[in-house]
Amino acid sequence: MSIHFLPSASRKSPVCCCCCRVCLRLCARHRPPSFPSLLCEERRRERKRLPNTKPVTSVCHQRIITSTTAVHFANAFTAAAQNTEAAGLGAVPCPNDIVSLFHSTCSDILDSIAPFRRKSSKSKSKPDPWLNEHTRALRQCCRKAERRYNKDKLQVSLEILRESLSNYQTAVREAKCQYLSNIVTNSSNNPRVLFNTIQSVINPPGSVLKNVTNSTCEMFLKYFVEKVALVKTNIIMNANVVFDGPLTPSAVFEVFEPVTMSLLSEIIQGMRPTNCPLDIVPSKVIKQAFDAVGPCLLSLMNSSLSTGTVPTVFKHAVVRPLLKKPNLDPTVLSDFRPVSHLPFLSKVLEKLVFIQLQSFLENNLILEKFQSGFRSRHSTESALLKVHNDILTALDTKKPVMLLMLDLTAAFDTVDHAVLLSRLAQHVGLQGSVLQWFSSYLTDRSFAVMVDDYSSSSAPLTSGVPQGSILGPVLFSIYMLPLGSIIAKYNLSCHLYADDVQLYLPLLPNAAPALDSLNNCLLDIKKWLAHNFLHLNDNKTECIVFGQPDQVTLSRVTFPLSESVRNLGVILDTELSFDKQISAVVRASFLQLRLLTKIKPFLSRNNLEKAVHAFISSRIDYCNALYLGISQSSLHRLQLVQNAAARLLTNSSRYTHITPILSSLHWLPVRFRIDYKILMFVFKALHGLAPPYISDILTLHRPSRALRSSSQMVLDVPRSRYKQWGDRSFAVAAPKLWNSLPVSLRVVSDLSLFKTGLKTHLYRQAFNT
Repeated sequence: MSIHFLPSASRKSPVCCCCCRVCLRLCARHRPPSFPSLLCEERRRERKRLPNTKPVTSVCHQRIITSTTAVHFANAFTAAAQNTEAAGLGAVPCPNDIVSLFHSTCSDILDSIAPFRRKSSKSKSKPDPWLNEHTRALRQCCRKAERRYNKDKLQVSLEILRESLSNYQTAVREAKCQYLSNIVTNSSNNPRVLFNTIQSVINPPGSVLKNVTNSTCEMFLKYFVEKVALVKTNIIMNANVVFDGPLTPSAVFEVFEPVTMSLLSEIIQGMRPTNCPLDIVPSKVIKQAFDAVGPCLLSLMNSSLSTGTVPTVFKHAVVRPLLKKPNLDPTVLSDFRPVSHLPFLSKVLEKLVFIQLQSFLENNLILEKFQSGFRSRHSTESALLKVHNDILTALDTKKPVMLLMLDLTAAFDTVDHAVLLSRLAQHVGLQGSVLQWFSSYLTDRSFAVMVDDYSSSSAPLTSGVPQGSILGPVLFSIYMLPLGSIIAKYNLSCHLYADDVQLYLPLLPNAAPALDSLNNCLLDIKKWLAHNFLHLNDNKTECIVFGQPDQVTLSRVTFPLSESVRNLGVILDTELSFDKQISAVVRASFLQLRLLTKIKPFLSRNNLEKAVHAFISSRIDYCNALYLGISQSSLHRLQLVQNAAARLLTNSSRYTHITPILSSLHWLPVRFRIDYKILMFVFKALHGLAPPYISDILTLHRPSRALRSSSQMVLDVPRSRYKQWGDRSFAVAAPKLWNSLPVSLRVVSDLSLFKTGLKTHLYRQAFNT
């Protein structure tokens, strides 16, 4: 397009339109970091046609934290510790006094180096997170050049404006590249954090609640309080039923071990720098200034553990309502769940306690064997692999299997503190200052609801464990400890993942005794739940029957049957074909691929590959150990997803042969990724790195007399009858795959060496190298 300029004396509105076209053409080169030109007359006329409505303005006070704030804070805190009584923080015996002195010192320092500033924000979208001080300065230069051109209409002013605009767009693009690269680099070892962070950038969630006020927060506060009270009111207590008799714990935990500076540093530096409105000092500043504040924090943590006292300020939580599912109605209060946000230092203290408590529980085998929730070496995949194996084993004997999935209403919120403390003492064996610490942790808790910049008043938290806390999940698992023994009395198989309870049993030709046993077990479960202030939601309890039961058997089932159910994120159908599960994975993966194309221009090849693994490979690999033996057409659909991801990464055409591309990326095809996952489970089971219920499935072959094979780590392969059922079970398929490995690979005992050798072995098989 050619542009002709008139003499300066006659330049009127045509020049404005012409300049606007130039600016828009420049903006079109880099659309994401565009500069909104104010010279467009069309846009000005559009503003005049809009109704004159004033946006909602909220006023808040916040500290401006810059890149140098942590350095100034560390220097000031060190000087305060040397020149004032802050140097004697370690001598203060009471944790509440230590926290009070620490907060007052930090508050005074921040008031001097980063004071609160009044900020008025209108109801508009938030600025892009990659904008920094440099880009803001260049934007100001653009605005200044624009105002100059609007005033004098000179050619030289136009050239200055075009150059300023080009510099701004280049800087924004570089800032966005650097911002996204830092996200990928910092979270490369944590796919879940990487996925959530990038997802929030490329597809930021909009505000669910509109026109929020303090009254909205009070309404949520009232609902959350009344919801728990209503659940407890609906529970029918049976005073004659006593499930927890006097117990003698196998071990006793009386005193916490003192925390060392190295451990405290490792915990703080390893935690996510999340911020809570209750934090006096931003967590990022604490991490960067740890050398200065570390001794004070160490005194605080050890004082709390030794005295069995949790500081009062650590027991107040900010609750933010979170929509349970994206497609739910945000105007219905029951569609929200309360998620607690605790102070950063409170989470550090909980983490230190969790480490010692978890070590005590595992060393003394206290937790339920079939409880997989929030335990090391356990996962949703290990839980489903156990259930899937048991179902296939039963189906291989021509026995249909019924799976019953129980749903508990607000389970985490209705935990009774007195019952939990009793369970910690009688079942776990906590005594002394350790039990006193947990008693202090559970008593006198409070919370307030906060939405955006609005908050409610405080309310006491008389029951429940905080959702979003570190200790909450393990405390709930301890609360549910007796449930496993109740189910075991009826010879039913069960598995638990936090508050998800599933029962399954084979249906014999005469299914009446088994179903009667199931019904009696459910009655005892309901009584136990009521005795422990938990409520079973019958309306959300799901039931599915695998295999082909006869109509007489189905007529005896009193639960509504489903053709498919979602179990821990995996869709199970009656034939265990996983067609619906794979359809969901394919649909979600291609959606994420389209989103990744938005950030592809801003990432290097290495960082883009990490993002692809976080968004695509993690979906393909989730619980893929269950896919062994499914139809080739289903596997091909997953392979198409991986092929599309590889082509996106390598900028290849859809007509390019995919095998060389996968080989160059060193990506195992989907079928071999399934074998890789199963063989990793076998290795971990043989070396004590897997849950016991997985290790119990496998048996090392032990010949009756000394043979060379006795030292080659060979597994026994159970007999199976049907390829559709028995051959797909972990008990049969895993030993076959393991025994097919070279002896040199089976005898490896180091996990990292085995991973490397296994991938090399499968890579050679996949690509015939």
